[in-house]
Amino acid sequence: VRCSSHIGLVFISETRKWSTRSHSRLVIVSQSARGSICGFSIVTGGAARLVFGYDSYGNTCGQRNEPIEGIRLSGLDHTDRKFVFFLDPCNIDIVQRKIRSLALCVSLCPSEELATYQDLKRFAMLNGSELCSYELAGHKYPGLPERFSKCPKLPVPPSKPLPVFNRCTPLDISCYAKFAEAVVTFVGDNSVLHRLVAGVAASKEIIIGLCVLALGLSMILMVIIRYISAVLVWILTSLVVLGSLAGTSVLWWLYIDHRLYGNATVAIADSGQALLVYAAAATVFTMILLLLMLFMRKRVALTVALFAVAGKVFVQLPLLSLQPFVTFTALLLFWSYWALTLLFLGTSGNPVQNEETGLTEFRLTGPLQYLTWYHAVGLVWITEFILACQQMTVAGAVVTYYFTRDKNRLPVTPILSSVLRLVRYHLGTVAKGAFIITLVKIPRLILMYLHNQLKGKENACARCLLKTCICCLWCLEKCLNYLNQNAYAATAINSTSFCTSARDAFVILVENALRIATINAIGDFVLFLGKILIVTATAFAGVLLLNSQRDYAEWLLPLAIVCLFSFLAAHCFLSVFEIVVDVLFLCFAVDTKYNDGSPGNEFFMDKALMGGVSQRLPPECGGGEVGTACQQS
Repeated sequence: VRCSSHIGLVFISETRKWSTRSHSRLVIVSQSARGSICGFSIVTGGAARLVFGYDSYGNTCGQRNEPIEGIRLSGLDHTDRKFVFFLDPCNIDIVQRKIRSLALCVSLCPSEELATYQDLKRFAMLNGSELCSYELAGHKYPGLPERFSKCPKLPVPPSKPLPVFNRCTPLDISCYAKFAEAVVTFVGDNSVLHRLVAGVAASKEIIIGLCVLALGLSMILMVIIRYISAVLVWILTSLVVLGSLAGTSVLWWLYIDHRLYGNATVAIADSGQALLVYAAAATVFTMILLLLMLFMRKRVALTVALFAVAGKVFVQLPLLSLQPFVTFTALLLFWSYWALTLLFLGTSGNPVQNEETGLTEFRLTGPLQYLTWYHAVGLVWITEFILACQQMTVAGAVVTYYFTRDKNRLPVTPILSSVLRLVRYHLGTVAKGAFIITLVKIPRLILMYLHNQLKGKENACARCLLKTCICCLWCLEKCLNYLNQNAYAATAINSTSFCTSARDAFVILVENALRIATINAIGDFVLFLGKILIVTATAFAGVLLLNSQRDYAEWLLPLAIVCLFSFLAAHCFLSVFEIVVDVLFLCFAVDTKYNDGSPGNEFFMDKALMGGVSQRLPPECGGGEVGTACQQS
C-alpha cells in the first residue's frame, strides 16, 4: 500500500485482510471440488475396485458383494478370493488400453505352467483355486464341453500378483509376443540397446556423481555469474556490433566487385540489383543497431548491475537455491495424487455390460462423465498454481531484501516469511494467475492434439490456420506468464489484489519497455550461456570418467543422460535466478518512479544500481561518486 509518495512500499497486509480472504475462496472452492472427485471415487467403490480388482461380473475381489440387477453371477462372496486372474492375459486391446479377457477372482495365482485341463483340475483340487468360470466345478474340468470358452487359454503361464493391485501377472514376457516382438528382437544380446542399457547399469555410481556435480555447478554459477555477467554482456554486445559491421562491409564489397568486374548479362544484372538491395538493407539495420546501442548503453549497464545485485540476493538468501527442490517435490506429490485419482475414476461409475464382449465394466454416465475432463483441466491448473506459488515466494523474499535499507536487519527467515504471507493473504492471487494461464493453455493443447490427429488429412489452408492459432496462443501464454510474474511481484510490493497488481505491473512494464527488451534479450542470452557452460563442464567430466572404463558404444547413453539432467538442473536453478532479476527490476522501476533521491525521498536500491539513475539525482547531489555519497548521507 502506498502510504505516501516516497515510502508507499511498506507491507501493511492487514488492511487487505478481508479482500484477500475473499480471493482465497477461489482456492478453497477449487481444491474442495478436486478433493470431492477423489472422495467420490472412494465412496462409490472405484478405489476398492482399483486396488483389490474386480471380475467380469462386477464383483470386487476379497470382499462380500451385493447382487447387480441384470448381471448374472454378481453378488458373490469373494472373501477368500483376493486375486484377479485373466483367462487370456495376452488378448490386449491397444486402442482401448484394456485386456479383452474374462476376469475371475481366484484364491491363488498359478506359480507354474499348466499345460492341460488335467493340470487345471489338479491345481484346483490341491490349492482350492478354480481358474475356470464360477459355474464350472473344478473336478469336472477335463470333460466339460464349456472348457474351451470358459477356462483359461492353454498353456497357462506361471504368474504372480502385483505388489499392490492384486492382479495375476504372467512372469514370461513372451506372453505378449505380438506386442513386444519388435522390442524383444531389438533388445537381443547383441543389440546396441542392450549394450547401452548395460553401460547405464554399470555406470550408475558415476552417473549419480555427475548429476550431483551438475547440481553443485548450477548453484555455484548463480552466485559467481554476477562477477562474469559484465564480461559476457559486453562481449555479446561487441560481437553483435562487429558482426553487423562485418556483414554490411562484405555485402558492399561484393556489390562493388560485381560492378567493376561483372559481365553485362541479364542474370548478372539481376544479381547486382539483389546485392545492392541486401547491402542497403544491411546498412539500414546496422545504423539502427548502432543507434540502439548508443541510446541503450546505460540500459545494458543496468542489466549488468541487476545481475550483480541478484548474485548478492542469493548470498544473503541462500535458501532461494532450494526452491527448485521444493517445487519439484510439490509437483511430484501432486502428479502422483492426480494419477491415482485418475485410476480411481477409471473404475468408478455404474456397472454396464459390454454388448460386444459380454463383460461387465464400470462407466461414469450422465453429468458424472465430465469429471474426467475437469480432472484433466485440474492437472494444468494446479501445476501452474504450484509454479506460481514458487514465483510468489521468490518475489516476496526479493522484495523484502530490496526494500530493507539495513541488510543486517533482514528477517531471520525471509523465505519462510514470504511463504506465510502467501498462504495467509495471496493464495487467491496465484490461483487467479494460474487460471488465466490455464484458459490459454487448454485451447492450445486441444489445437495441438487436433493438428496431430489430422496430420496429412487436412488441406493446406486448415493446416496453416491451425499452426497460426497454435503459435498465437503460445505467444499469448508467454506474455501472460511474464505479466503474471510481474503481477506477483507487484502484489508482494503493494499487497494489492491480482487485477490491481497486474494493472500496475503492466503500466510499469510499458513505461520501461526499452529497459525490459534489453534485460530480456541480453539477460536470457547470458543465462543460456550459463546453461551451456554447466552442460559442457559436466559432459567433459563425464567423458574423462566414463572413457577410462569402457568403450564409446557403452558410455554413450550414460553421457546423454548426464547431459540431459545437467541441462534440466541448470534450467531449474537459472530460471529462479531469472525470476530474481525480473523482480529486482520491477522493484527498481517502482523505486525510481516514486522516489527521486532527495532528502526524505531516498532510494532503496543497492549501490550497484545507482549508476542507472545518476541522471535523475537532485541538483544538490549531482552524479558519480559525489551523487552516491549524497545518497548515502
